[in-house]
Amino acid sequence: MPDEPTADPKPLADLEEWEEFLKDRYPEGAKDGHTFRDYRAEARPSVKEFYRLNHQHQTHEFVRAKKAEYLTLDRREMGIWEAMEYLNELVDDSDPDTSLTQIEHLLQAAEAIRADGHPRWMQLSGLIHDLGKILCLWGEPQWAVVGDTFVTGCRYAEKVIFPEFFAQNPDSEDPALQTECGVYQPGCGLANVHLSWGHDEYLYHVVKDHLPDEALYMIRYHSFYAWHKESAYAHLADEKDREMLPWVRRFNPYDLYSKTDERPDVTALEPYYRDLIAEFFPAKLHW
Repeated sequence: MPDEPTADPKPLADLEEWEEFLKDRYPEGAKDGHTFRDYRAEARPSVKEFYRLNHQHQTHEFVRAKKAEYLTLDRREMGIWEAMEYLNELVDDSDPDTSLTQIEHLLQAAEAIRADGHPRWMQLSGLIHDLGKILCLWGEPQWAVVGDTFVTGCRYAEKVIFPEFFAQNPDSEDPALQTECGVYQPGCGLANVHLSWGHDEYLYHVVKDHLPDEALYMIRYHSFYAWHKESAYAHLADEKDREMLPWVRRFNPYDLYSKTDERPDVTALEPYYRDLIAEFFPAKLHW
């Protein structure tokens, strides 16, 4: 059984505390919170093209269809480390900050969390948070798997990256889908809305029976920057979402700011993380 969350780490209560954490953790200019996620000035051209395709094609019906296709979890059985090795050939076209392999990024995030003395369930969250990207290896284009997520079925938030590209999305022409709440009710809860399809939602369903809620929120919503960083879509959140939001904020810096050019020693770290995986997960999971 997963261990219970401890008093440490404390959740980050608000964005001001989040910024103070970053300033303390990454004081040097290259990691001061301004040069990461710099999509406008420094991003590779492929990143902008990725978001053009993502915003054009991620319609409400597309998301519902992908959930029906993949959340049966009947494509493959494999363990967590096996999934990490399987994913390792992928490089994320949506990420302007790194060109490391996926397994190296996962270990960077997990090791940063471990170095700060956080619980084993949170270390594991860092290790596995991107494993849903295996969807790319099953023929899905990257715009349907990675990148920042947003709510479909209601008005697009201006805080979503490259919001101008939503003009190409067919849903933008449907008045019923462009009101503040669209097809939802205020306070319905994020579990009841359809975010743009991607690796977060997919992995959540693979691992949801094995981790505490704090870890599951980190996995399910770590790409939902419009919510956890920009405070958009708050009118759709419920009390559970508000309770869990500080934990998503606590996790996010370890995902984003652990990205460096220093490569982790995969062979040396493998025994520790195999033991950690075995503590929480069975030998095989349904994917």
